[in-house]
Amino acid sequence: MSVLLLNFTYEPLGVLDVARAVRLLFARKVEVVHRGTRELRTTSIAFPLPSVVRMLYYVRRSRKRLALTKKNVLLRDDYTCAYCESRGARDMTVDHVVPRSRGGRSAWENLVACCSDCNARKRDRTPDEARMPLRRAPREPRFIPWVVVRRNTAPDEWVKYLALYGVGVEERLER
Repeated sequence: MSVLLLNFTYEPLGVLDVARAVRLLFARKVEVVHRGTRELRTTSIAFPLPSVVRMLYYVRRSRKRLALTKKNVLLRDDYTCAYCESRGARDMTVDHVVPRSRGGRSAWENLVACCSDCNARKRDRTPDEARMPLRRAPREPRFIPWVVVRRNTAPDEWVKYLALYGVGVEERLER
């Protein structure tokens, strides 16, 4: 069982296991925001296990840069083709807006999600030469989520805390 850890400002910091959350609770470093449905029972007491806990002091965290990988480019573009706006995970690939053969770098601003049909049509040309305008300009993501939770595994009570700060909730893609 997992527990969502929130900063003093209710910003998600991470996901803990129950044992760590209980240790933080008894050390008086966190407070319970939402109790889970499970209990820890002894012969004399029943202790409800937390589902969401909040730090009692502010934890300063610097924002890290997101690694430039194919998966992260596809997630940034929400598995949507930059040219025809078709969606899907099966035939999605990553395309260099300015081709590498023409000096295009592998950078956030030069990579977009692209379906295999559009990638084959564009070939080794720029979008202007191929007459395939970009639907939106690619850029480096501004907010890097500290917590990525897979849909259908996060408890319902977590959603309101994750949605406040734009934390990524990945959808399970059908294969």
